[in-house]
Amino acid sequence: MNAGSERLNIVVRAFNRQTDLPEYVELHNDPSVVYGTLQIPLAPESVWAARVDSDWATRLLVAVVDGRIVGGAGFHVGSGRTARSGTLGMAVRGEYQGKGVGTAMMEAIIDLADNWYNLRRLELEVYADNAAGIALYKKFGFEPEGLYRRYAFRNGQYVDALPMARLRPEVW
Repeated sequence: MNAGSERLNIVVRAFNRQTDLPEYVELHNDPSVVYGTLQIPLAPESVWAARVDSDWATRLLVAVVDGRIVGGAGFHVGSGRTARSGTLGMAVRGEYQGKGVGTAMMEAIIDLADNWYNLRRLELEVYADNAAGIALYKKFGFEPEGLYRRYAFRNGQYVDALPMARLRPEVW
């Protein structure tokens, strides 16, 4: 059986600061998550506590399988002239990648963005070598908008990233 064919019972729900923080920190310190995101390895709980207590994310969600947090996603809604735009970020534990967790979280984020926040634009940045992430985002209507050359320093070298965005055509 390949990794993508395993059927999981994935529950996407709101992040709970009181109970989820330790597992959320563990998720973001997972080596495959660190490699695929802009997170710095070995971030202590205090760093994440300060981040989630700030206005860093308008909505923060977690994906849970068998009682364990296996993914996190969130978006931040702009303000002023960018109030109808949101910036998206997500992470999935390495052993759960390719098993529908990212899809479940994207469905929840898109529903919130479209049906509750009335966002016209969602944007994100993804490493240019993250083929699975790019394919997931394209599945949900995101399109590349250029290339950020040598965008981030990862594991001893600079890597490129793609800015991607999803525009809601029905509102234009």
